Order: sequence, then structure tokens, then C-alpha cells
Amino acid sequence: MTTDTAAFTFRPLDPLKDAELLHSWVTHPKAAFWMMQEATLVDVERAYMDIAADEHHHALLGLDRDGEPAFLMEKYDPAHRELVGLYEPLPGDIGMHFLTPPTDTPVHGFTRAVITAVMAHLFEDPAVDRVVVEPDVSNTAVHALNAAVGFVPEREIQKPEKKALLSFCTREQFEKAVLV
Repeated sequence: MTTDTAAFTFRPLDPLKDAELLHSWVTHPKAAFWMMQEATLVDVERAYMDIAADEHHHALLGLDRDGEPAFLMEKYDPAHRELVGLYEPLPGDIGMHFLTPPTDTPVHGFTRAVITAVMAHLFEDPAVDRVVVEPDVSNTAVHALNAAVGFVPEREIQKPEKKALLSFCTREQFEKAVLV
């Protein structure tokens, strides 16, 4: 595995072809905040088939330089998914989730390289002005990663499935954070 963000590419997730791999990732204890610990393979297929059919939600696999799946990324329109009624979305807002898989051989800096690559990928779209995230308030590891790429927490919100920390990162905040 690499920590060079330029080494990553993205491809749309194939809900059927990629379900076994995803199932191993989302049901692992490391992925507790993904809230799919008890999911069956069929549950994972269905969840990602629903996303594939949704014009406001997209799942992508991040690939390493060998073309092997290295992480999962989801992007969504917060005016239509996840945060409807919980904040006032602005034009140019996009929501994001990412998941790095479990490993027995962690690479220092890998997860930070992943979130940096995810953010760079999102900001490649000139229509995106700001990325919105809503991680679980108790997920301190992801709060630190979010801060490292420029996210600023706004407030805690109550979602149906969790208490979340609503945070935002503008293009300028991201650029400033990763250039330091």
C-alpha cells in the first residue's frame, strides 16, 4: 500500500461484483461506525444496489496503483440524502463518507492519504464548493483526520441512527490544510 494520494484512482462500485469484498470490510469490527456489523452478503448487495440506483448517492472504490481496491468512498447530495432537514445546504455542497479496510499490516499515513485523495477527487468537480460530513460524535479518529484536511466542526446533530458531528470543509480550507 502507498501513502501517495496521486497513486489512487477511482471507479464506480459494482454492487454485485464488489459485494464480497465490501462485506468483509463493512462487517469487520474496525468498521463499527459503518453500522453494518450484522449485515449479510445479500444485505450489502442490496444496500449498494440501492445506492447505484440513486441519482443523489454514489459509491466508488479507490484503487491503488496496481488497480486493486484500497478503500470505499461514498458521495451524496445533502439536499436529498443523509442530512435533509438537519442543516440548510448551500449550492455546491456535497456529502462524503469513506472507509479504509482492515489490515494486519498497517501503513503509516495511509488513511490520511485516503481522505486527502477523496477530498481532492471531490474538489475536481468545479461545482463542488464545500464538503459536508457527519461522523459519529464518538469517532475521534475520524475527527482528527477530518481536521487534518481542513474540516471545521459546526455542531452536533441527532440523526436517526447516531449523534453526529456536522462538519464542513471548503475548497480553500482543504487547499490550505494540505499545503501546510
